[in-house]
Amino acid sequence: MLAFGMGAGQAQAQEVVRLGNLKFAHYGAVSYIKEIAPKCGIKVEEHVFAKGLDVMQAIIAGELDVGATASEAAISGRAGGAPIYVVAGFAKGGARLVAGAGQKIASVKELKGKRVGVTRGGIQEVLLLAELSQAGLTYSETKGKDVQLVFLAYADLNQALMGKNIDAMMQSEPQSSQAINKGFGTEVIKPYDTPIGEPVRTMVMTEKFYKERRPVAEKFMRCFVEATKAFIDNKATAEKYVREVVFRGQITKDDFDDAISNSPYSYDISPEHIQITTDVMVKTGVGRMTKPPVARDWVKTDLLEQAKKSLNVK
Repeated sequence: MLAFGMGAGQAQAQEVVRLGNLKFAHYGAVSYIKEIAPKCGIKVEEHVFAKGLDVMQAIIAGELDVGATASEAAISGRAGGAPIYVVAGFAKGGARLVAGAGQKIASVKELKGKRVGVTRGGIQEVLLLAELSQAGLTYSETKGKDVQLVFLAYADLNQALMGKNIDAMMQSEPQSSQAINKGFGTEVIKPYDTPIGEPVRTMVMTEKFYKERRPVAEKFMRCFVEATKAFIDNKATAEKYVREVVFRGQITKDDFDDAISNSPYSYDISPEHIQITTDVMVKTGVGRMTKPPVARDWVKTDLLEQAKKSLNVK
């Protein structure tokens, strides 16, 4: 990408934004920000982490200005003292309950007596526990409850399902689509019928960046809206970038199409959504928060609204 009219290198160096991100299909537009950043008058340094809680740790350590994560990591982070604001929502959905091939599991109730894999602390865990509770099923890591939970990293869940070490999994995208397309998994449900609905992935900013580097924060938010609009308006651009740059050819066109149909790119977030997610986390015990944050205190959408208005995005 060409830097349009960037004059003094020194001025550009001062406008570096340190961005934490995760490697998922629906995080692709966030990655794309760094490609168009020079045009936006900033430089974006992307740091990729294994899970959202790692992004929060990096923010607490002062290593990031902005982070992309699922809502539960942002909520847990804020509860644990991370000085962050939720400033946008960049994707919706992105979860699927997948049973192993041949398991004949057609509903959540049929998970009784099964081993279900999930990543600890992820939004998928929140959704899984909400679904199990809704179905009246008990759960534990040890045997003796209706469902035995098996905690694994996102990267290991598919392998465990393929190897029949678990009977089902609540997995992210594109991994859940890959399991189905490769034939070792079948979809049970997309878990969006709990009070949370479709979970919204959150863009967070440090309070310091939001308050003390306001002009740069404004440029970054305009860049986010531009990158997201490019991916929403031009699916070919999104697919090429995610498949070739983010995943380096490891996912197929079908994997990408299925993943994004279940986790579309978006811009918006609301205090109400974050509050409901917080309440469900408290109820299910995910995050074990002693003092859950109140959403209206730390969901700040003014930069997003300003950026959308300036770019005429509805």
